Amino acid sequence: MVELGLPELTTEQIETLCEIAENAARKHVQNRVNSKMVDCLDIAVEAQGTKPVDLSVEINLTLTVDAENVVDVNALVEEAVAQAHLASENFLRKLV
Repeated sequence: MVELGLPELTTEQIETLCEIAENAARKHVQNRVNSKMVDCLDIAVEAQGTKPVDLSVEINLTLTVDAENVVDVNALVEEAVAQAHLASENFLRKLV
């Protein structure tokens, strides 16, 4: 956890934060595997509190049978969550 010393976030900033995190996670998955290899990709981002903000990222990823033999799904999900947190942290740093 990183303390950035942010002011209390507005509802619009929290919505933007969640969108940025979701888009970063989705982009990471799409860059790593072809969309034809994805059976299911659900991303849920939730921000709780306004000062401090606690960001939760959940990803449900199911790949086709062919892709499962090539791609480590768990590692890909962990990478996507990390990218979501990185993108959200970058957004928050710009608010300081």
